Amino acid sequence: MTTKRIIGLALLAAGLVLLFLGYQSSQGMDDRVSEALTGEYTDSTVWYWVLGAISSAAGVAMLVLGRD
Repeated sequence: MTTKRIIGLALLAAGLVLLFLGYQSSQGMDDRVSEALTGEYTDSTVWYWVLGAISSAAGVAMLVLGRD
């Protein structure tokens, strides 16, 4: 297994964990109240989702395009 594949798998795993944490955070009472009052989630939840999506996309790209 090449270094690019290992890094790609690590990024994909980290991204999926961050997306899961973002989902868990969005189900909390503070996010439910914030979403009900303002229509937006808290900043920490949004950051989990953004970083999770970027990390997952980078991991998939490295796995698919990073072949030697």
